[in-house]
Amino acid sequence: MRDAITDVAGIRVGHFTHPQRPTGCTVVLCEAGATCGVDVRGAAPGTRETDLLRPENLVEQVHAVLLAGGSAYGLDAASGVMRWLDERGHGFVLGTARVPIVPAAVLFDLWIGDARIRPDAQAGYDACQAASTQPPAQGNVGAGAGASVGKLWGMARAMKGGIGTASVAAGGFTVGALVAVNAIGDVVDPATGEPVAGARTADGRHLLRSADALRRGDWPAPPQPGLATTIGVVATDAVLTKAQAQRLATMAHDGLARCIQPCHTTTDGDTLFALATGAAGRSAPVALLGALAADAVAQAVLNAVRHAVGLPGLPAERDLGGPL
Repeated sequence: MRDAITDVAGIRVGHFTHPQRPTGCTVVLCEAGATCGVDVRGAAPGTRETDLLRPENLVEQVHAVLLAGGSAYGLDAASGVMRWLDERGHGFVLGTARVPIVPAAVLFDLWIGDARIRPDAQAGYDACQAASTQPPAQGNVGAGAGASVGKLWGMARAMKGGIGTASVAAGGFTVGALVAVNAIGDVVDPATGEPVAGARTADGRHLLRSADALRRGDWPAPPQPGLATTIGVVATDAVLTKAQAQRLATMAHDGLARCIQPCHTTTDGDTLFALATGAAGRSAPVALLGALAADAVAQAVLNAVRHAVGLPGLPAERDLGGPL
């Protein structure tokens, strides 16, 4: 166990980080096919192929999941993932053709640098080329390159987010998570209740504690639509049906709710996918897997901000004094 989603057999991860602006994409490859479910909780999602994942619909397995920056433009990167899979003969068989199935979700990171630079089809292809079973890099890479958190009081008081991963094993099964944290809310360590990264005080030197400020009646101006979104993938080696994978994705959101305050807002597009590779060769109670998934997601969120590196005007957790 290396505390990464790649601890799950059948999973590979690759990042593409744009050299000209803090943005990028991250692919979770399962070329042999994996059962997939999804739960979209935020009210401002940017997604692709999520209707296909409904349990009553035809396709049973996917071949990759893409997470990307660039807002809706970043969905273009999924076509590069499809091309990479197609070149290697992976996909849903339709007569003499194969169609790779690649669900995707995007986050808004167009605040930083030239917004005309965003992940495209070549970025998705390059992420596939970089994919491996090694623990993926965390922080300012891939879909987390331009992520930020703590935006209730605007970007001027926000902090750097990122991408993080974690894994948990129990009962002979492994569950891993990979999360790109771009929340409007604060990231809080559930073990202590202390904020780790989030909205800063007016002088920019300390964490504000957004939840406490809201309870005091310190209401921010209405946030601009599209500010945020936390997106991610949980994966397990258990055998699951599509309905069970969807429930796993639902339970995994508990990990976001433990660590992000507030969570699932009208300006977040929070989306989690769940993959089941079946490599363990047997099924497991979804209640067990869901509990593990929530733990892995919570740890991945914390890892994302703890590995983040600050950008000009957007400090990271390591740059700031603690909460007042």
